[in-house]
Amino acid sequence: MTADKKKHGGTPVGVIAELDSIEAASVIYFRLWRNGSVAQAQIWNDFASVLGPSYGRKAMKSFEELCTLCTRHGRRPLMRHSLQCKYLGADESCFANFIATAATGEREDALLIATLLVRPDMAPLIASLANYVGLAFKKMQLGAPKDISSEQFPLSKTLH
Repeated sequence: MTADKKKHGGTPVGVIAELDSIEAASVIYFRLWRNGSVAQAQIWNDFASVLGPSYGRKAMKSFEELCTLCTRHGRRPLMRHSLQCKYLGADESCFANFIATAATGEREDALLIATLLVRPDMAPLIASLANYVGLAFKKMQLGAPKDISSEQFPLSKTLH
């Protein structure tokens, strides 16, 4: 949650350690994506090393497009906690649940969640992207969230 303004979307609602692998990946990679180009390179490295360069590139492009569309067409800015924060914000929880729901093929439920995140006309597009990204996360067979050191990525101005 940013230090200058408290937003309800940043309210802690859980801890990342309690999420399944797809949900945890959604939150951690969202935080990385929002943290700048060095952190985004880490996402690319993870995708390419596990999925291979071709599928990894497609997964990265889909993830970038999903995050960009949520940012551009969101009902409001999605709040996030810092990379090292063990807590899960309300917006992060919604985003993670959205991708996990889309990955399981529950299209109608994913569309419903998408309408909470973006304008209704954008919901089908981001639901499709979330499905692709969620399936990529599933294929990556991720375990518990990685420990992300504060030396690896510069800290943003956050409370959590």
